Amino acid sequence: MTRTRTNKINRTSVWVAILAIFLIILLVIWLTFADLTGNTDVAAFLAPYIVNSPV
Repeated sequence: MTRTRTNKINRTSVWVAILAIFLIILLVIWLTFADLTGNTDVAAFLAPYIVNSPV
């Protein structure tokens, strides 16, 4: 491989890593906000089962 090609691959890898970290941070913020407001799909899906289950 040439040096220029190696530099392009390394630069691309850095940007992909930065983007992945950014998306993970956004996902954590989004899930935290949804959990705090009680507006999650999991809660909506499990609510009928929790209410109807004997304790």
